[in-house]
Amino acid sequence: MHWLDLFYNPVWVLFTAVLALVVRIQRRGSWDPQSCSVRLKGKTAIVTGANTGIGKFIALDFARRGARVILACRSQARGSAALQEIREKTGNSDVHLCLVDVSSLDSVREFAEGILKEEEALHILVNNAGVSGLPRQITKDGLDASFATNHLGPFLLTNLLLDLMKRSAPARIVTLSSVNHKKGKVDFSHFRGENLNYFMDIVYNHTKLHNIICTNELARRLEGTGVTANSVHPGIVTTEVLRHYPWGVRFLFNLIGLFFFKTPEEGAVSSIYCALAEEMEGITGKYCDCDCHLVLPAPLARDAALAVKDFEICERLTSKL
Repeated sequence: MHWLDLFYNPVWVLFTAVLALVVRIQRRGSWDPQSCSVRLKGKTAIVTGANTGIGKFIALDFARRGARVILACRSQARGSAALQEIREKTGNSDVHLCLVDVSSLDSVREFAEGILKEEEALHILVNNAGVSGLPRQITKDGLDASFATNHLGPFLLTNLLLDLMKRSAPARIVTLSSVNHKKGKVDFSHFRGENLNYFMDIVYNHTKLHNIICTNELARRLEGTGVTANSVHPGIVTTEVLRHYPWGVRFLFNLIGLFFFKTPEEGAVSSIYCALAEEMEGITGKYCDCDCHLVLPAPLARDAALAVKDFEICERLTSKL
């Protein structure tokens, strides 16, 4: 018998199918959005990067709960397609598209100005838009493109909308980070694209560490306002975030992901949990893992003195001089 015949053996096929099923079941966390009865009628939510992947499923969930949902997207065409899909699936016509490129500080300011003019309240802000694997690029603001997209743009957006959220309290800010933050380092020259290694997701790891550091400091500054700020790890998710990686890497990632990684819908769960679950009411400055458990982030992310310095540097970098 040829050794390849083993793979056609019914016992092998059955064992493989059972293993795949067990792995898929274990990917699901302990909290199920469908069992959560929280309604968002009369609430307004903004989700960045909502035209695809995790962001689209977060927006879809909010729309199903009756929220006024603003899809903050860079692409008019892809944003419009997501808008139509969400409206059709939920029957909620109060879903709207607003264009923003979070890697551009001017675009973020223009978007925020429009929100402040048009919206009377803002109860949920989900900073979901992100990128990984970008080659070295410096934006017109003089910032590394990955840092601008993943951290400094969302940082500015959040701060520009804070007063509106305070007036709308209770309100929640959710920023998508990653367990990869544990491999990140803090070097403030990185913001300008200096001393960076652009191999694979190294820059991504640094940006995700800054996400948690500044979210924790923001939570401290917001104490007593009724606005909470938390960061989340969505899990290892098969999304388009790897679109800048070589074809072979993307193929292997998606192949393995069929069995072991979360779908975008599953990856949206921890963010939805932080944004609306009753268990998270009043909880702030925390890091939530992909199974909706509050866990400790890396030691650097818990350094209070570093957080103050990081936040102040980000304020200076994003200020309009």
